[in-house]
Amino acid sequence: MRRLLARRMKFHLFGAFFVSVGCAALYKFGVAEPRKRAYAEFYKNYDPMKDFEAMRRAGVFESAPPK
Repeated sequence: MRRLLARRMKFHLFGAFFVSVGCAALYKFGVAEPRKRAYAEFYKNYDPMKDFEAMRRAGVFESAPPK
């Protein structure tokens, strides 16, 4: 029973480290990278003036009345 806590803590510390690294990698490659690619694809073809004119025609802005 001597040093039982130290042995168990070492095992759990390494286990927790590897589980957390695995979760971080899954999040990065499963969520963050696809999100970055989606934003890059959206802004590659995005025309802010066209979007502004569409919102202006819809009457969204108070300071820029529709024409």
